[in-house]
Amino acid sequence: WCWCLLTALVSPVMVGLRMDFSMLLEPLGFVKVLEWLLAIFAFATCGGFQGETALLVSCEGVVNKTVTAAFAYPFRLNTVVFSAPDPKGCGGTWTDVYLTGDFSSSAHFFVTLAALVFLYCITALVVYIGYNHVYQQNNKFPLTDLAIGGLIAFLWLVSTFVWAKALAGIKVSTGASIVPGIESCKAPGTTCHFLSVTSMGILNVSVVFGLVNTILWAGNVWLVYKDTNLHSQWNRISESP
Repeated sequence: WCWCLLTALVSPVMVGLRMDFSMLLEPLGFVKVLEWLLAIFAFATCGGFQGETALLVSCEGVVNKTVTAAFAYPFRLNTVVFSAPDPKGCGGTWTDVYLTGDFSSSAHFFVTLAALVFLYCITALVVYIGYNHVYQQNNKFPLTDLAIGGLIAFLWLVSTFVWAKALAGIKVSTGASIVPGIESCKAPGTTCHFLSVTSMGILNVSVVFGLVNTILWAGNVWLVYKDTNLHSQWNRISESP
């Protein structure tokens, strides 16, 4: 759907390109630039994350050995394994220890939406800058823009909620609560202590960007309605006998 407006440009009616960069200073164009930038930030803060969680392990022949498990987007934690304390595996008592949980679907949903919104914003800006005269005169373009804007606002709300819930699960699955569930740490003579986990502040920021995008796209729907002839046409219909 992100190419709906651009596809319409191939029609004979749309052959007259009129570049008008002043549209970027108008609310409709300015907000679209903000939406484009925020989509990039949401994509980068979630999709670019890399971190690790670390334990301090003492066992047979090994004292205070740090073992780590590195994780990153798309957060398939159930495929992430801790490094062994030593090549012999603590006298044979240490087995591969995996993190728990697969949060890839939530992360993919959030990041994919950000990528599609990025493409749609570029498409919309092409129309606003090069074909604004046709956009204002032909109802099908504002109506399409209005419908897509409403859909994107809804998808941002859903994806942000889903991603925030997944992030809470990621924090639990990589935090101190993982130690009691590690069977290898219950072996005689073996002790494990949680050491550290990479700060997830940047992932918290990605949730904030999701919320800001939701609000911005909800406002975008109102702007499309107010800044086109849809508003005036509706007023004429409501005032007619």
